Amino acid sequence: MTDASPRAARRPGEQALAALGLGAPALSPADASPHSFPGGGRWRTEIPSCEGPEALAVVLKEASRLDVPIHRISQGSGVWMLTDAEITEMVDATAERDIELCLFTGPRGTWDIGGSTRTDSRGGGTRARGHDAVAGCLEDAVRATELGVKCLLVADEGVLWTLHRARVAGIIPADTTLKVSALIGPVNPAAYAVYEQLGGDSVNVPSDLTLDHLTEIRRVSAAPMDMYIEAPDDLGGYVRMYEVAELIRRGAPLYLKFGLSKAPGIYPYGHHMRELTLSTARERVRRGRLALDLLARHGADGDMAPLGSRLPGTLQRFDIPS
Repeated sequence: MTDASPRAARRPGEQALAALGLGAPALSPADASPHSFPGGGRWRTEIPSCEGPEALAVVLKEASRLDVPIHRISQGSGVWMLTDAEITEMVDATAERDIELCLFTGPRGTWDIGGSTRTDSRGGGTRARGHDAVAGCLEDAVRATELGVKCLLVADEGVLWTLHRARVAGIIPADTTLKVSALIGPVNPAAYAVYEQLGGDSVNVPSDLTLDHLTEIRRVSAAPMDMYIEAPDDLGGYVRMYEVAELIRRGAPLYLKFGLSKAPGIYPYGHHMRELTLSTARERVRRGRLALDLLARHGADGDMAPLGSRLPGTLQRFDIPS
């Protein structure tokens, strides 16, 4: 007879190690995040680097086959790399399944003519260089939202503040969510709080933050956090799958992002990278299944936010000057 009673969450190897006299210290309740998503749940899922309708179809098919729940699908090459027809196809496919679609905005420093990003210091990074780059990001945002996109990915603080002001002013829909890219992710609680105040509805932190760093952030901000459970090589290639339950406990409300290490970069995507993009899209979903299986084995797979939920709740914002 199967025991249907709720299981207490456990840490990896806990019982076996305890039997060998290697038991871990008790978890401190003070380390746990007190926050959750509006409407309930402490974690959502995201499949990143879904670069067009064909990759999206692969992700949706594989998610159905492996029973991987998806709250958000994001793209990294940018709105400008998609035709109106492609964006509309992606909007319709995700809306049919009640999944949030997030597209990257505009020009970024790593692709323009500025030389500083090619120096050893990587000065300027992915940020929007000059007025015209900010304008390009806003142009992307208006175009994408007019086609039905409800989430925009941002890699510049000024662009983030501009897009937040644009939604308050009604230039883009008020329920548009703004996601801060891992390419500029904050590494301390003060910076995290600033991104929230600038308009970030979810903030991607680097995957090398410690568990204590997550607890520090949660003491100052309830804004949803995005984190690669497995990071692409250009973001460090970190694989933190065995920590997933503790990442949720410390970092909730948390988007579990299923990236892929040991895979070539695919931005900006084009048909010349088709086979790689489709195969890596499929594998990202499988990585999600592996992480969810770990959560289930550890008795920590409860508290997933309802599928279809996307809004961040009430967050703190800087006042907009009149």
